[in-house]
Amino acid sequence: MKCFLALCVLVFSTSTSTSTSTSTSAAAVELDLPAVFSDHMVLQREMDVPVWGKADAGATVEVSFAGQIVKTQSDEAGNWRLKLSPMEASAESRVLTINVTQGDDQIEHTIQDVLVGEVWLSGGQSNMYRPFRMLVGDANQKDHQPIVEYLRNEAATANDPLLRQFRSGPDMNVDDPQFKGRGSWSKAVAGDVNEFSGTAYFFARELRRELDVPVAFLSCNLGGTLIEAWMPRGAFETSSTSQEYYRSQIAEHQNAVRLWDENQSRADYKNALEVWKKRKAEGKKAGREPRRPVAPAKDKSLPCTLYNGIIHPVATYGIRGFLWYQGESNSNHFPQEYGNRMVALITSWRKVWGQDDLFFLWCQLASYKPVNDQPVGDEVGQALVKDGQRYALKLPNTGMAVLNDVGDATDVHPKNKIDAGKRLSLWALNKAYGKKDIVFSGPLFRDSRIESDKVVITFDHAHGGLMTGKKHLMDPVVETNEPLEQFQICGDDNQWVWAKAKITGLDSVTVWHPQIKQPTEVRYAWAANADHANLYNKAGLPASMFKTNSRQAK
Repeated sequence: MKCFLALCVLVFSTSTSTSTSTSTSAAAVELDLPAVFSDHMVLQREMDVPVWGKADAGATVEVSFAGQIVKTQSDEAGNWRLKLSPMEASAESRVLTINVTQGDDQIEHTIQDVLVGEVWLSGGQSNMYRPFRMLVGDANQKDHQPIVEYLRNEAATANDPLLRQFRSGPDMNVDDPQFKGRGSWSKAVAGDVNEFSGTAYFFARELRRELDVPVAFLSCNLGGTLIEAWMPRGAFETSSTSQEYYRSQIAEHQNAVRLWDENQSRADYKNALEVWKKRKAEGKKAGREPRRPVAPAKDKSLPCTLYNGIIHPVATYGIRGFLWYQGESNSNHFPQEYGNRMVALITSWRKVWGQDDLFFLWCQLASYKPVNDQPVGDEVGQALVKDGQRYALKLPNTGMAVLNDVGDATDVHPKNKIDAGKRLSLWALNKAYGKKDIVFSGPLFRDSRIESDKVVITFDHAHGGLMTGKKHLMDPVVETNEPLEQFQICGDDNQWVWAKAKITGLDSVTVWHPQIKQPTEVRYAWAANADHANLYNKAGLPASMFKTNSRQAK
C-alpha cells in the first residue's frame, strides 16, 4: 500500500504541473524538493548553485543542467545537497533534471524553463509585499493619482519574461524550521505581474535595464509583521535583552495555547460582531470591526515563526543579496531596540546562507501621518525605527534607500514604489555590480562638533555638494533656494526647538538657535512624517534623518 500511494502522488504531480516525475518501477523512489525548485526558476549566475532535497536514505542523486552532471548520496535521514558550478548568465530556457536511484528503482524529475541570472530575496512586511493589484486602486490624496495611473499602465503593458518572481506562501511555525515551504514562480507579463511586489519589481526592472541579464527575486514577505518574527532562533542569543524577549514571548505563547478554546473564541467573536453591527446600524460609535480570532499557532507576530515558515525553506538558495522593507509594525513594539534587532537579523541571515558578505539593502520607512508642528523626541516610535535602520549601516555591504520625500501622510502604504525600488537599485548597481559612476546614497551623518553656540555637522556622500531640493511625485528632485527645514536643537534642558540651519561647505551644515548658547544635540527629520525635510546632495538623493551625540563645547 505504501508503494502504491507514493506512485499515486507522483502521477498526480505530473498531471498538475509542467514539472514531470517518472518512475521505472511500481516501488516508486521518494523525492521531495523545496517549492522554490520548480518551473520557471532563475539560478544565480557566477556563484556555486546549491540544490537540495529529500530522498530515500542512501539513494544516489544526480542533478543535470547546462552540461553539468553532479552526483551525491542522501544521508541516513534522506537529506541530500550538492552544488552546481558557477555559470554565466543565460536567457535560454533550459531543463534541470534530477535523477534518484535506489537499487533497481529510479525516478527522474524535470524542472522546465530554467534561466541563469541575478537573484535577490525581498523580505519584510506590507510595503514590500504590496503587489500591483493592491497598488492600482485610487490614491487617498488626489494629487497622488498620477502615480496610480503610472502603475496601472505598467501592469497593463508589462512584458518581460526574463524578470521573474517566486511568491512564497504565508506559512508560520514557531517551533521548527520548515523544509518545503509554499510558492511558485511567475513572469513579469500582463496578468501575472499583478501579484508582483511593487518595490521589488521596480528594483529588478532597473537591474534588467542596466545588466541585460535575467533578474528574479524571491518574494518572502507578509503584511503586519514584526522583525522578530523573521529572525531565526540563534539571532536572539546576541544579547541578554533579546534572550529575555524571546523567553517572555514564548512563555506567553505557551500559556495562550493552554488556554485556547476555539469554540468559545468563535462564540465571543460572533457576539462582539453582532454588538458592533447593531451599534453601527443605530448610528452610534462602534469603533473598528472586531477581528476574527486567531489560534495561537497562527500568530504571525511570534519570534522565529516567519523565519521558520517562509525564509528557512529557501535558505541557502543562490542569491546576490537581500532586500528589506519593514518596521512599521515595530513603531509601537520596542522601537528603541529596532537597530539591534536589525543587526541581529542581517548577521543571522548571512550566517544561515554561509556568506558573511551577502549584500543587504533596505528601505528606511517612508513619511506617514500628519507633519508635526513642533519638534519631537524619543516618544515617536517611527523616528526610533528609522534611526535604528540608519544604525544598521555600520555593517559592511549594507545600504539604505531614504524615502522621507516619497511618503503619504494619509496612507501607511504609499503608492510610489517606483522611487523605492530605484533607490535600492542604485546601491546594488554601485556596490554589487561595480558601476562606480552611479551615485547611490544621499547625505549620511558623519560627525558633528560644537563651535561656541553653533553645531557644525559633516556628511558622507555629499557627491558634488549639498543643496536644498524639492521632489514632486515621481519627478526628479529639483534644486531650490529655500532655507533648510526639519533641523531641531536643544541645550542642557533637553527642550527641543526648531533650529536655523545653513549649508556652509561642500559636505557641511551649520545649525544654531539664537536663544540656545550651549547646544548639546541636533536632530534632523526626526519625525514620523519628515515630508518638509529638504536636504539633498547634488545628485538629488535625500539626506537620512539622524541625531548627533551630546558633546562638550570647545
